[in-house]
This record gives sequence, C-alpha cells and structure tokens, in this order.
Amino acid sequence: MARLKEFYKKDVAPALMKKFSYKSVMQVPKLDKIIINVGCGEAKDNAKVIDAITIDLETITGQRPVVCKAKKSVANFKLREGMSIGVKVTLRCDRMYEFLDSLFNVALPRVRDFRGINPNSFDGRGNYNMGIKEQLIFPEIEYDKIDKVRGMDICFVTTANTDEEARELLSLMGAPFAK
Repeated sequence: MARLKEFYKKDVAPALMKKFSYKSVMQVPKLDKIIINVGCGEAKDNAKVIDAITIDLETITGQRPVVCKAKKSVANFKLREGMSIGVKVTLRCDRMYEFLDSLFNVALPRVRDFRGINPNSFDGRGNYNMGIKEQLIFPEIEYDKIDKVRGMDICFVTTANTDEEARELLSLMGAPFAK
C-alpha cells in the first residue's frame, strides 16, 4: 500500500511534471478517491441481498460500505422512497492505493480474455469510470460463499483538469489500458 504511494512521489509526479511542464509540484494531478458502487434492483424484494453485497464489498475493500436508498418513488419499477437499492464505498489514502494495486495487478488480469481497460471512459474533467461484470475476479471472494454473481462500477476521481493528464496519471500508476 505504501509502495504505490512512494512510487507516485518518486516516479509518477516527476514524469508528469516533465511531460506537461508544470511550474509547481502542487499542479501535478493526483488520485483523489476511488468510489465503488453496486446497484441492485432485486434488493426491493429481498432484504438479504443488501447484506450479501455489503459483506462482499467489505471483503474486497477492507472498509464498511454505505447502503444507498431511493430518493424518489417510481411506480414502473415498483420502488418506494427510502427503499435500499444499492451499496457504495469511498476509498481514500492508504486503502485507495491498496485497492488500486490489487485491482490493476491481481484482479483485472484474472478476467477471461482480458485485453486492457477502455481508454475512452473519461468524463471530460479528468475522472475515469469502469465497470466490472463479476466480483469473483478479486482473490478475497470465495466462489462457494457467494449467492449470485454481481458487477460493480468503479470511479477514479483525480485532480487532473483534462482527460489527457488523467490518462497519463493512471497509466503511470499501472492502469492496463487497451492499445
């Protein structure tokens, strides 16, 4: 965990300063936080689903997730205001770097037919979003103990102003972008 943080200070920050010719170290973009979200529509019928997702996400990240509730009632989805519909966790500091290292070096290479992550999933403000189809790619999850295969959305929030800066930051930190 501290290894990636030290790597950022020694190698990534100077490389970014040189490439984008920043005048100050404070201008160099850095990773601010990682948000992991698991939405679950079937939770309105079965309350135990949220508990299972919470346990899985806590196992993967090492941090207790927050249960998200519906803000509005939607009749077409049979959804009432206040119903639990998902779980999210926001990682910062050491846990963020630990998760990033685990995701890029252990979990993503375990995906079948993996050729890299999409380099075009930036939002125009320097943040990157990606989806994972199953939680089984993480080594912390035991195959026999899960009730259903679920995906998750992962959002990397950076202090970069442009997508080019954020792409360079994430690739220097080890993001396996597809060529």
